[in-house]
Amino acid sequence: MSEKPITLEDCDNFVSQFEHVVENPIRSKSSVYYTGVDLGTACVVVAVLDENFKPVAGAYQYADVVRDGMVVDYIGAINIVRKMKQDLEEKLNTELIYAAAAIPPGTESVDGGAVKNVVQAAGFEMTNLLDESTAANAVLKMQNGAVVDVGGGTTGISIFKDGKVIYVADEPTGGTHFSLVISGAYGMNFKEADEYKRNEQNHKELLPILKPVVEKVASIVNQHIKGYDVQEIALVGGTCCLTGIEEIVEKQTGITTYKPRNPMFVTPLGIALNCTQERLR
Repeated sequence: MSEKPITLEDCDNFVSQFEHVVENPIRSKSSVYYTGVDLGTACVVVAVLDENFKPVAGAYQYADVVRDGMVVDYIGAINIVRKMKQDLEEKLNTELIYAAAAIPPGTESVDGGAVKNVVQAAGFEMTNLLDESTAANAVLKMQNGAVVDVGGGTTGISIFKDGKVIYVADEPTGGTHFSLVISGAYGMNFKEADEYKRNEQNHKELLPILKPVVEKVASIVNQHIKGYDVQEIALVGGTCCLTGIEEIVEKQTGITTYKPRNPMFVTPLGIALNCTQERLR
């Protein structure tokens, strides 16, 4: 058991700082900038940290260039990341050179090369490629437990012991499935359902409708943590922005479950924290 469960205070403060600089970039005099690129199924997020690994700028854009953790619109992904890079460089009055990226756990051989190529084609020097849950834990700092990254297409699970990854998995079921359920329940097209889901004012109404899908996510978690001494669970990823999702997961798993402030930004910030000045070989 963890000697001390994770505290979300530091994580939430870090995310709060990032939210602020997305709207108000900081033109600091930094000797280097570290960038994290998160190519999500529903949203592309770019986070920029200064030499002290403090947030100075960021951007995000909802897009349909990745599905189920796989890049399906290669040119579209490059164009989005390149445009975000250029916009952030203009705001910071500097060149962004180094970037890291992440992929769903256990998919390195399937799509790692495509993600790396997108980041490089957008004009960055690629310095690191890691799995999404491990990236998120750079912010969460969990020692013993599971980080569950519920993205648009898949749910990634990383189990940590003494702060080290001992098991990873990635399973279909994510935000896309949430939107499909909403689409069927309300007679909306997929795009309308997806936008309806993002509005926090609709979450209380949507939670009972989405409860079976959340329970499916929880069952996936239960399946993969079986046999491991998991004492706590942290939920990250844009899909986890759904109000109340953590309560359902905790009830289904019987394990204390945390959700940080704006879980959509935890992974990209963790990616940026893992950026270096040494080119990835």
